[in-house]
This record gives sequence, C-alpha cells and structure tokens, in this order.
Amino acid sequence: MGLELYLDLVSQTCRAVYIFAKKNGIPFELRPVDIFRGQLVSKDFSQINNLCKVPALKDGDFILSESTAILIYLSSKYPTADHWYPSNLQARARIHEYLGWHADCVRGTFGVPLWTQVLAPLIGVHLPEEKVQRNRAAMDRALQELEDKFLRDQAFLTGQHVTLADLMALEELIQPVAVGFDLFEGRPKLTAWRERLEAFLGMDLCQETHGLILNILEQAANKKIPDPAPEVYPYMLLRISRIP
Repeated sequence: MGLELYLDLVSQTCRAVYIFAKKNGIPFELRPVDIFRGQLVSKDFSQINNLCKVPALKDGDFILSESTAILIYLSSKYPTADHWYPSNLQARARIHEYLGWHADCVRGTFGVPLWTQVLAPLIGVHLPEEKVQRNRAAMDRALQELEDKFLRDQAFLTGQHVTLADLMALEELIQPVAVGFDLFEGRPKLTAWRERLEAFLGMDLCQETHGLILNILEQAANKKIPDPAPEVYPYMLLRISRIP
C-alpha cells in the first residue's frame, strides 16, 4: 500500500496537507474522515491515531500525526522544490520561528468563529458574547503581529518565496472568512500576500480545497450538516471549554 492521507477538508490543517500534496504531485490515497459522523472516534481510525485527530499519514507501516510533522515528512521524502522547506539552516529556522508563533497565537484562535456560529450550536451550545468579542480582539492582535513581525515588506511570511509557513497561515485565515469575518478588509498588505499565494497555488486547487468550508454557512442554514454522532460530543465539549 502506498501513501495514505486521512483528512477532513473542514479542518484547516488537513487542507494544508492536501494542498501541499496536490501541488507537488505527490501520489496518495485519500482516506476521508468525516468528523461530524464520528469517524474520528471510530475503532478503525483509532488504530491510525489514538489521539482521534486529523490529519494523519500512513506510509506502509509508518504512521504519523500532526500537520507540521506530516508536511516536513512529505517535503523531505518527495522531490519537492527547496523553497517549501529550505535546506539552508537559517531559512529553515525562519519557518520554525513562524510555526512556533503560529501554534501559540493562531491555532486555537482563528477557528473559534466556526465553533461559535456553526459547530457549537449543532450540540445546543451557545458561547457568551464576551468570549466572541475576546476572540475577535485576539484575531486582530494576531493579524497585526503577522504583518509586523513576519510579512513586513516581503512577498511571503519568511522571505521572497512560498514556504510551509504560508500554507499553514492561509488555511487558518480561511476558517473565519468562511463564516463571514473578512479578516483582509483594511489590510492591503495581507490581502496582497493572499493573492500572491493563491496565484502560486493555482485557483483551481484553492477552489477545490476550499469549496467545502466556504459553503459551510449555507449548509448549516439549509440543515445539511449532519447532527454530530453522540460519541463526538465529549470531544466537542472539551474544545468549546478551551475557548478563552
């Protein structure tokens, strides 16, 4: 069996892995994991990742979780362009610098609007308005830091070329955009970065990957999102409880 990727494209990190593999022509078998239907906590998937999280990679007998680890593995194993994860030590360190900040300030922050407007209501939970406003302020701070610390006057986040850092950032920022938060309004520098990045990736690939998430509000309004499986409730409630 060749490379298998376990993904749900509602997930930001899954989309980053999917785009990277497709853009680089890496052959893989897509193993869809439907989060809403409880497949994350199924017996079959728990044998792939007992942490019950996507994305996950299976390459023969080798199994790997965590999106950053998967992206680095793919960029190292396959003949991908050096700009993604450069061989130059300092250029590579810049990517890790961004990814460290990303883990602290972006992951767990930019996904909150989706939870607020779509996911939490599916299980009858409504977040207090003060949490919603606190999250919006946290996103605004992170966007300013993203521009001032990383993007600055460069074409991309760590320099003049696209890297794994840009891909991870883009997918996080798409998440609130999908539920009506126009993060790019009034930020011409960030808007230009997004346009350069999407032009590089190719609009067809971006539309293919983002189609599901960009239609999530319409699906919710039309009651087309399945009710979460009961076994998923504890995981959803835990995630909601962690929203500051």
